[in-house]
Amino acid sequence: MLEVVTADERAAELERRFGWLHCRLRLGIEDDHEARRHRHSRRWQRRRRWYLSPALIRTALQLTGLYWRARRNAARIQIRRHRVGLRRLPPDFNGFTILQISDLHVDISPMAMRRLAELLPQLEYDLCVLTGDYRGRTYGSCEATIAGMADLRRHIAAPAYAVLGNHDSLRIAPAFEAMGIRMLVNEAVPLQRGGARVNLAGIDDAHYYRTHNIEKAAAAIPHGELAILLSHTPEVYRQAAHAGFDLLLSGHTHGGQICLPGAIPLTLDSVLPRHMGRGSWRYAGMIGYTSVGVGSSIVSLRLNCPPEITLHELRDG
Repeated sequence: MLEVVTADERAAELERRFGWLHCRLRLGIEDDHEARRHRHSRRWQRRRRWYLSPALIRTALQLTGLYWRARRNAARIQIRRHRVGLRRLPPDFNGFTILQISDLHVDISPMAMRRLAELLPQLEYDLCVLTGDYRGRTYGSCEATIAGMADLRRHIAAPAYAVLGNHDSLRIAPAFEAMGIRMLVNEAVPLQRGGARVNLAGIDDAHYYRTHNIEKAAAAIPHGELAILLSHTPEVYRQAAHAGFDLLLSGHTHGGQICLPGAIPLTLDSVLPRHMGRGSWRYAGMIGYTSVGVGSSIVSLRLNCPPEITLHELRDG
């Protein structure tokens, strides 16, 4: 018999897991956002940046003859390999490999999801991290997202950790954890290998919801130990570096998604130096990596910016 979980029971589970104050803040902002969309849907559409109109993007690419190329590119996922030299890496973790998957938008990127399911069984890695944006829209039902992630989880062989993005609702967290994806919401966990330990932390969305708390996430990490931070957006690079993190893994930007030749993005939807908008970079002794993501936002199209998953191989730096 199917067990029915009431809204009150779901709310109690969220509060038990993440604390009543964080839930009140995060869910309150989500509900406000949802209400505005319903009350002012037409006005909201008029106020949107005109160049983000799906119809306009499709028409522009059709007029230039690039539409079908961009559509095919949306499913041509690249496997990136990133060798990360870390000064404080314990010898037992030398060669430890982290698979990063970001910006899936599973409910609006079906071709990319099918291709990802084909690629994952071919890879070898010790840990999988998911850096946010599982839902296509920023509002509405999460059921298609949860179903798509459940299908994908079957292809992830290693332990999985995840953070929320600006498209995601906190309400998906219990379902993700039930399928074996540990959510990190302003918290950290130790990773053990042999007799050594490194620390993995994750923060809530810092781009739209701004309910991130790096201080809380870092508080449980012993001083001097290697620490890796998962954040949906790289915009927290200053705080992360000065909080002592060695490696920041993020996404959000899509690398621009639709770019000029030479992978020059038209927009990154982020407040940060443009060289941090994709790939590897450094800041104040911290290494950062911004994934261009797997799925597509707004429209399932990519131009001069193929989707990717990344294997980060940790090495003694």
